[in-house]
Amino acid sequence: MAEANQLKDEGNAYFQSGEIDKAIESYTQAIKLCKDKKVLAIIYRNRSACYLKKENYTTAASDASRAIDVDAADIKALYRRCQALEKLGKLDMAFKDVQRCATIEPKNKTFLDTLRRLGAEIQRHTTILALRILALFSVLSNPTYDAANNLIVLAREDAGAERIFQNNGVPLLMNMIDSGKPAMMLASIRTLSGMCTGHKARTMAILQMISIEKLCSVMAIDNEELALATCNLFQCINDSLTCGDKRIYGKEEAMVLDSNKDLMTILLSLLEMVASKKVSGLGRDQALNLLTKNVPRKNKKENDHTKTLFLIDHGLKKILKVCGQIPDLPDQLPMTDDSQLIASVLLTKMYDDLKCDPERDNFRDVCDEYIKAKFDPKDMDRNIHAINVISGLLQGPFEVGNAMVGRQGVMEMMVALCASEREVDQLVAVEALIHAASKCSRASFIITNGVSLLKEMYKKTKNEKIKIRALVGLCKLGSAGGDDYSMRQFAEGSTEKLAKQCRKWLVNPQLDTRTRKWAIEGLAYLTNDADVKDDFVEDEPAMKAMFELAKSKDKTILYAVACTLVNCTNSYEKKDILPELVQLAKFSKQHVPEQHPKDKKDFIEKRIKRMLKAGVTSALTVMVKADSSVLTDQTKELLSRVFLALSQDVKDRGTIVAHGGGKALIPLALEGTNPGRVKACHALAKIASVSNPEIAFPGERVYEVVRPLVSLLATDRDGMENYEALKGLTNLAGFSEKLRVKIVKEKALPEIENYMFEDHEQIRRAATECMCNLVSCKEVQERYLQDGNDKMKLLVLLCGEDDDVLQIAAAGALAMLTAAKKKLCTKMTVVSTQWLEILQRLCLHDNPQVQHRGLVIVFNMLNSDDSELAKKLLECEIMEILSVIGKAEDNLKRQDSIDVARMCLVKGMDLGLIKPFTS
Repeated sequence: MAEANQLKDEGNAYFQSGEIDKAIESYTQAIKLCKDKKVLAIIYRNRSACYLKKENYTTAASDASRAIDVDAADIKALYRRCQALEKLGKLDMAFKDVQRCATIEPKNKTFLDTLRRLGAEIQRHTTILALRILALFSVLSNPTYDAANNLIVLAREDAGAERIFQNNGVPLLMNMIDSGKPAMMLASIRTLSGMCTGHKARTMAILQMISIEKLCSVMAIDNEELALATCNLFQCINDSLTCGDKRIYGKEEAMVLDSNKDLMTILLSLLEMVASKKVSGLGRDQALNLLTKNVPRKNKKENDHTKTLFLIDHGLKKILKVCGQIPDLPDQLPMTDDSQLIASVLLTKMYDDLKCDPERDNFRDVCDEYIKAKFDPKDMDRNIHAINVISGLLQGPFEVGNAMVGRQGVMEMMVALCASEREVDQLVAVEALIHAASKCSRASFIITNGVSLLKEMYKKTKNEKIKIRALVGLCKLGSAGGDDYSMRQFAEGSTEKLAKQCRKWLVNPQLDTRTRKWAIEGLAYLTNDADVKDDFVEDEPAMKAMFELAKSKDKTILYAVACTLVNCTNSYEKKDILPELVQLAKFSKQHVPEQHPKDKKDFIEKRIKRMLKAGVTSALTVMVKADSSVLTDQTKELLSRVFLALSQDVKDRGTIVAHGGGKALIPLALEGTNPGRVKACHALAKIASVSNPEIAFPGERVYEVVRPLVSLLATDRDGMENYEALKGLTNLAGFSEKLRVKIVKEKALPEIENYMFEDHEQIRRAATECMCNLVSCKEVQERYLQDGNDKMKLLVLLCGEDDDVLQIAAAGALAMLTAAKKKLCTKMTVVSTQWLEILQRLCLHDNPQVQHRGLVIVFNMLNSDDSELAKKLLECEIMEILSVIGKAEDNLKRQDSIDVARMCLVKGMDLGLIKPFTS
């Protein structure tokens, strides 16, 4: 208990000094050790106050409730819970808490004001809801399309959803589903989504009334809107049952609600949908999307991955079945163009979620067993199904697919199928060869054994689908050496010829989208060659055709487009090669990669200019908005790399903003791989540093930019990222008070202050400029008032540096601080013995801006109500400086300084420290 009390006191001290995160940490440790119920209640109450500060209202309400459980009359805990519940929209519950507070302290003005305000708000909501409920019964008894849509709106409010549920609304919604009218079914499903959002008990009751099989049958219908709406309903159900929506449920929290059975039933039902012929392609896609989103862990720090293991045991073969479907054969599952790619993405997520080698071995064994069972010398359809499954694995968990390709006879089977007379065999085999040739060893095997076959197929076949795939196979093999100029696989000029043919297919509007997509696949490989990159960006019709395809409904094309753009901008990951290592490699007769002459900086810049002119930014913006299951983390990383490359030149950033690039970067900075997020944050920082935030990030989006920029201030980021982030934050901090408060809340201040000590001149300057824009925020001013830190001393010393820009920023910050807080005028004189000398240098500075700021500081000190300080200032050289400047003739360049000097002299006369001459 002694340690718990000590931690509690530490938490209190941290809270009072504004270090909320440290306070939470201390209180949390104290809770683990504390065994006294009364002390524990106080700690929970205090931690609730911390979470209120952090705007984590759910946890704040939960902690306050734990304190109230111990002492029902704990007035502080009651009021804190009231505040949290109000922010969460639980007005009736908040009203009850403040009502109890007012009963305990009937003369407390704060409680009475809150009681009146909440009462009026609840009355208004009740009146509106009553009017809607009157219309509700007519809607349910005789539904029309408009009335059904009104029902959706009503269900979005918790009170409205509860009223529908209590008035026997669910059976009537089932009747709307059974009507068979798509519009009514859609309205019913969307209404149920509202009713199931954020309420675990109601969700479980609805599932008992409307069976999961019923909902699956609706999602299985070949109607895109219905499939999406039902998918959203299942997601709402899952979030409520797993408390994934992070809402509080009031009295329901006290109930023991076991939702595991329902969750398992949903999982099994979705797996049945994946392999069922009765399910439409759209429904199958949504079932796969739900599994992708909810089965693998979102955070690898969580220990529980039993859902993934269950999915492997009960559904892996069903997902592999989807990968192996061949639309050209009879008796196949209904599929969309995206189905196989979505299945591959799910396989990747499952494999990545596994923790140890035995689990991964089991995954491979299941795949191996499934593929072996399909191989049959007498049934070619089963063979090509097995090869197509391997293609799916190569597009998903490549490690597994690569292991399957390595099995005896598989590569030989692929090459043999290329020589088959059946076109469908050739089609599947060529695609498999393309996916298999992702490693130089595999590519070398295929160059030796399959290039002649691919060339033969390309020349002789009349089927455009096979022809273009054979060409893509040749493209991939031709690019096996990557961007290494010395590792060309084919003869000089061959890759340019292949690329020219791909561009011809790409710009041909008579070809179907899927065929033109393969042309982009070919370019994605060939653009490793710098000659191909240059030819492609000069072909504006081809570039525009690719951008238009990127905006089309077929989102399977996104990865290929992203790869092509990364290659053209040279924004792929490049390792720095030390000259010493190159010499050592040559000496030991090892291969040394060579850079193509057209991969140098000036060529890259020219390519970027052409791409921007062709409209690459608008295409990227549309790509970012694609369905999350198709837009994988790897694709997001590629898009982030392209954005960063495009924003290198300051002159191009306006073009990027004009086409919506600023908005598109925000989701990329928040989601995806760590390198991808960092690249997107860096691109955001570049744009934020020079753009008007109101234009670049319109509306509330501007507040979402702060967190990505603050993340770049971490010490593990490189100096350029730190510098660009500081410049971006400086621009935002100068825009509005709300943004300054947001920057402070994101804990940017300690990082900015650290960089003010930085040895690097530009970073120190940027950090000081950022702080100069932040000091008008009250919370920042309070930090400078606190004792025991060197913040004020640092600003004073920075004013004495020889860097004009640094002096302007530091002196500007001091001028604003001393104007806002008079105590800081006195504090400035005690933090450093050099303060007077530095102040005199500022007032005598050649730069008018520095001089003006120095004189403003003098005026603030004279106006600080500290008579001794004012007397000291006017008894030293400062008096002579003010006299000289104040008596000077009006000068446009230095007029601000002259005016302030005269104000200082007038203030001195007002204080009686300066006496005017008498005649």
